[in-house]
Amino acid sequence: MKRKSFPLSNHGHVLVSLLAMAGAGAIALGFSSWIWSWPLALSTTDHEVVSLNINDAALVREPRLSASFAPVVERVAPSVVNVFSTKMVRNPFGRDMRPLFDDPFFRRFFGDGFNEESPRQTPPRMQKQQSLGSGVIVSKDGHILTNNHVVDGADEIKVALLGDKREFAAKVVGRDPKTDIAVLKIDAGDLPPLTLAASDKVAVGDVVLAVGNPFGIGQTVTMGIVSATRRGGMGIEEYEDFIQTDASINPGNSGGALVDTDGRLVGICTAILSRSGGNMGVGFAVPLDLARDVMEQILKKGRVVRGYLGVSIQDVTPELRKEFAVPEGRGALVGGVTDGGSAAEAGLKSGDVIVEFGGKPVADSRALKLMVGATTPGTRVEVKALRDGKEKSFSATLREMPETPEPAGYDGEEPAAEALRGVALADIDDETRRKFNLPSTLKGALISEIDADSVAFDAGLREGNVIQEINREPVTDAREAAAAIRKVGGKRLVLLVWSAGGSRFVVVDESKEK
Repeated sequence: MKRKSFPLSNHGHVLVSLLAMAGAGAIALGFSSWIWSWPLALSTTDHEVVSLNINDAALVREPRLSASFAPVVERVAPSVVNVFSTKMVRNPFGRDMRPLFDDPFFRRFFGDGFNEESPRQTPPRMQKQQSLGSGVIVSKDGHILTNNHVVDGADEIKVALLGDKREFAAKVVGRDPKTDIAVLKIDAGDLPPLTLAASDKVAVGDVVLAVGNPFGIGQTVTMGIVSATRRGGMGIEEYEDFIQTDASINPGNSGGALVDTDGRLVGICTAILSRSGGNMGVGFAVPLDLARDVMEQILKKGRVVRGYLGVSIQDVTPELRKEFAVPEGRGALVGGVTDGGSAAEAGLKSGDVIVEFGGKPVADSRALKLMVGATTPGTRVEVKALRDGKEKSFSATLREMPETPEPAGYDGEEPAAEALRGVALADIDDETRRKFNLPSTLKGALISEIDADSVAFDAGLREGNVIQEINREPVTDAREAAAAIRKVGGKRLVLLVWSAGGSRFVVVDESKEK
């Protein structure tokens, strides 16, 4: 299944287009009454106290249909605002030609490069580009949660309140692109903050309401259920732990509220899966637990600080489970370890399968990434891993995640003969290091050519990948790799491969005929 994610700059919403998608589900409705809440005070970097309304009690689930959610909407609606952002962008068309040739109708038939003479005849000029989104008031003194992509790169941000139609200039307190969360502040007082719930208590089947400003038509409320929780692997954000819902989410809903039937905030609407660009019943919200952690770090520290273990990890597939003696296919397989990092100092190695972190089981690589990121740097954590099928314990002191993490991997130009069908290997030299952006310390056999119709290609190997190990034995160049492959004799190979800044294991089984 192929997918693509991108922001709609004119609407401030993220779309993910799928070439193929299917599925339907039944709707189960429930209703519960208002419970209780308490305030939480936070000290910001300027020693300002921010009071949040918290109610993390589990929803009382009653199997009966509510005739109306109007009381809930009446309570929630004033807390959801419209966010307008403006930034200056360079107009590639001339002053006189732009209104005509920048029209989507003309670009559809003539392309973006039509009238290429125009920029030389008339210098490009700057113009305003406006985006539209939503936000949620979380404190009486004007702190607002929204999506990062709604305000990213904005020169000017305005927030419009629903009730009295007031409009305020907003400043960005902090942003976190890795979760797509941003915190804004407006100079206003006595605002109606939304009560914050514990999103980890949200269950599949719970009724939820999405509140926002889709397409700029004005505040709109849609209803659905929680279709799934802890959804990830979408390629939308770096840290994904989405609540999935079939409540209608459309462009302009980004940054808006996903609330339960008690009117408590459980998520920030962020993305949809769509073929057309409109709602198709598969929407995603950043869970409030994650958004709240990001917000509290921004308010206290001015930035988001995450733990860093120093490993490249991947899921344990059925084929890898057999190779690494993992009984249940659980855990996160370590592909590479950063030299001098926390994992290396603790004794973890490539090929270990981390099954427990800080006393909590690790289901897969995404779960481990979220757990490590949520741990404060400097914390000493017990890690359990399987090595050759036997469980071992390690103690690692996490460091702070750097802006650009170091790649986790292993410490003549004559191509070798094809050792894998459809794969040509070569040594790494200065030219190929520049061409494929390979680290200076990386050793192995470079895949210089690969047949798109080969088993190796289907397994995920690509030109520019570097083979570091063959059946758990290191190789330093193309000749060693070719010799190791011939030595194996069989048609099933477990390769440690460097690609995209990290190392991962790949199983190539050439007994499977194309």
